Amino acid sequence: MPPSPDEVIDRLRDLVNTNHHEHDMPAMHIRAMALIGRLKSLNRAANTATRLHKDATAEARQDMDQSHLGLQNLLYEKRHLEREIEKCRQFASIYQDIPLYTLEDFKRLAPEAAQTEDVLSDEHQLMLNRLSFELAERQRLELKKKELLQCKEDLLKETKAKSSTMENVKSQIDMLMKTASEIQRKVDELVLPFSTEATIPD
Repeated sequence: MPPSPDEVIDRLRDLVNTNHHEHDMPAMHIRAMALIGRLKSLNRAANTATRLHKDATAEARQDMDQSHLGLQNLLYEKRHLEREIEKCRQFASIYQDIPLYTLEDFKRLAPEAAQTEDVLSDEHQLMLNRLSFELAERQRLELKKKELLQCKEDLLKETKAKSSTMENVKSQIDMLMKTASEIQRKVDELVLPFSTEATIPD
């Protein structure tokens, strides 16, 4: 097992503190250079390990930041969806104020396809079918109303025409009666002298 940095430093200290270094300087110099070389190698290895650890730490920190950002995004999306759900729950649609056929009338009047077992068991689909049926019924009744209004208008025109004809006939009758009265008066005027002569005694 190679010596640790502390062991290398201790050996260098021993070389410096020994008194016999004067006797074998070249050997001590070689030994010192070997220890210094080993120390440099350990230093390089430590620097490399530190850099690798820093890189791994930075990568782990980046992953953690990405995870945290993803979590924040999910929480934001969750809050947004919760707000939207609440808005939908509180939304007051106009259909809630529309007077609909009762469920019993719907079952009695609506087509079979609009009130199957699947539809009746699904509250949402049932409401959609009831609204569709209500719309179709209102369109049918509106069409019938227009037809009746047209019929009423035609009858009013016919009545007005007959009334005009009747007024015309009445005017002609009044004229005839007036003419007849005048003729009767003239006839009476002509007949009256003869009648008076007939009653005078001889």
